[in-house]
Amino acid sequence: MNIYLTKTKATPTAYVLLAKTLLEKAVHTVVEQAQQADLRVSLEKNILDPSVNGLEVAVVDLQQLADDTQATLANAKPQVVNTTEQVANSGVKNIVAVTACPTGVAHTFMSAEAIEAYCKAQGWNIKVETRGQQGVGNPLSPEEVAAADLVFAATDIEVDLSKFEGRPFYHTSTKAALKNTAQEFEKAFAQAKPYQSKIATTKASTEASKDAGGWQAVYRHLMTGVSHMLPITVAGGLLIAISFLFGPNAFQEEGTLPAYLMQIGGGSAFAIMLAVFSGYVSYSIADRPGLASGLITGFLVNSLGAGFLGAIVTGFLSGYVTLYLNRAIKLPPSVTSLKPVLILPLLSTLIVGLLTVYLIGPYVSLASDALSNWLKSLQGGSALVLGLILGAMMCIDMGGPINKAAYVVSVGLISQDVTTPMAAVMAAGMVPPIGMAIATWLARSKFTAAQRDSGNVAFVLGLCFISEGAIPFAAADPLRVIVSSALGGAIAGAISMVAGVTLNAPHGGLLVAFTVNHIVTYLAAIAIGSVVTGVLYSILKVKPKATNA
Repeated sequence: MNIYLTKTKATPTAYVLLAKTLLEKAVHTVVEQAQQADLRVSLEKNILDPSVNGLEVAVVDLQQLADDTQATLANAKPQVVNTTEQVANSGVKNIVAVTACPTGVAHTFMSAEAIEAYCKAQGWNIKVETRGQQGVGNPLSPEEVAAADLVFAATDIEVDLSKFEGRPFYHTSTKAALKNTAQEFEKAFAQAKPYQSKIATTKASTEASKDAGGWQAVYRHLMTGVSHMLPITVAGGLLIAISFLFGPNAFQEEGTLPAYLMQIGGGSAFAIMLAVFSGYVSYSIADRPGLASGLITGFLVNSLGAGFLGAIVTGFLSGYVTLYLNRAIKLPPSVTSLKPVLILPLLSTLIVGLLTVYLIGPYVSLASDALSNWLKSLQGGSALVLGLILGAMMCIDMGGPINKAAYVVSVGLISQDVTTPMAAVMAAGMVPPIGMAIATWLARSKFTAAQRDSGNVAFVLGLCFISEGAIPFAAADPLRVIVSSALGGAIAGAISMVAGVTLNAPHGGLLVAFTVNHIVTYLAAIAIGSVVTGVLYSILKVKPKATNA
């Protein structure tokens, strides 16, 4: 007899394993799908397993099952259950979540903490899987996914969500999950739909392309590319910087350590960074079938001199061409499996590759070269204006779309040997959290004990170029924090740009400060911007009526 054992977090795992062992010992097969079972049993009266909704389930006692398995099953009285009603009556929900941000650092874990805290406050069961730069943290098991009443995804980049196929699913951004947790969960329970991957079927991919339109989709695709490119850019930039420590021209002598460091960093890492960016933009749009075309044409466009602008074009073009081909090509079921591994990558690479050679490469390279030459020629007033703009952009939304727009452009320009914007952007991005820390030190009476502790944490995050350290302050007092931060960040960015500070490494804060060419000026820019922000906010901050000081 095939038996399905219902899954619920209300039942201790040890009990479930014991019941499964008893059933198998009694020569029964425990199946994974409720529909395949001859008999469905539960160890709990309150059955919260959504896969048995509307089916007959028998409630059995574990002790009786252990005493006489066959007799207990023979005497079982299955009844049709309504798990939706039982979940509503129980008030206990099983929630699984996944979080991911472009850099895989701050927003990934801050949103996870907010989700976990909110769910626990409601008395719900919650487990959050993080997709950060160190890989998958706190991974969700198939059993936990199967028992979930809701899959809550707070991701700013495209991540593999295939294990949630068919489960009630809701998607939002990490920023929304962090700042408006309660409202997002209200929307989640009202709007959740069974998850379907983009390329799973023609209908599914069509619906996905309609639902994921607009600026939010473009932003998510770009951030997916950036998040995968970033580790390569960091490693390559630091290796190039280390090679310069041996002397500005030491790498030109073949066979030496500086030469090999330059070959690894500049000749290899920087040679593939735009290909990886293009490939994962395409992957974000069209899943795995789009990856090959994006990687190949991204490498091709870089070799043709079209730089970061060309990689953006090939990434989006590869993804949408692949998505279109998947909808347009109809194949018999017997050969459908050839589409994602042979037909789609081949045709997409052929089409976008030829467009790259004849159109994108020659024409986009002209625009890319013009942009690079203009940025390299900036001096005086022009450099000041650009520094002010980039610095303010980094501080307006602290990890949001405006911040990321300045950051993405600056990172992309590194591949074209334009590194002054990157230095300005990093200096400005460090200002908000450091400035908030300074404000808590200068005006202690205006901050609660918890806020002063947050200020100390923000200082450390700021030194590491994690702008999100200022978010707790911005959430509580947005206008004053943003004005103070934007002014300080603009000053830091302007000083860096006017001084011609260059930076090859796109992340790390003070940890990579040794790579800049004018380190004293650079540190001064960060310090001046942070002090301006800290002093201004300490003045603007309104003293609360009651404090914990």
